[in-house]
Amino acid sequence: MVDSLTPERRSRLMARVRQKNTGPELALRAALRAAGLVGYRLHRRDLPGRPDLAYGRWRVAVFVDGAFWHGKRFDRDRASQFWRDKIDANVARDERVDSELAAAGWVVLRFSDIQVKADLRGCVGAVDEALASAGRIGDRRDAGQRGGPASERAATGVSCRA
Repeated sequence: MVDSLTPERRSRLMARVRQKNTGPELALRAALRAAGLVGYRLHRRDLPGRPDLAYGRWRVAVFVDGAFWHGKRFDRDRASQFWRDKIDANVARDERVDSELAAAGWVVLRFSDIQVKADLRGCVGAVDEALASAGRIGDRRDAGQRGGPASERAATGVSCRA
């Protein structure tokens, strides 16, 4: 696949791609608020990878990754070497960030944008489960209360790296 844009035009185009406050990230935040899972901070610069959401007290970091940019929906066979290298570097960075956070005692949850769109309740359930495991007890406003989203997530096989 040959890139038909000049480097300047490609740079301008790529600069327009959102890196934070994306639609799936905003949807997850709204659902977490509705479920009473508040108390997170956004894009903490003091943490590796700047998690989209960080529950500092409970040491739970949440990332909402674009599936393409993080290697989930990427056709390696059709991509140029530049794009294979770019996506490989992103995946390696994700793994390094996950390791650094885990070494510092954090639980890391990564959801793809596709996963958030397909199973928002399951993603909320995974966050709820991680917070509960970390000792958070509090207001859970979700209709399912304890067991709702988390049991549905288990039943549907939604995955996240924790």
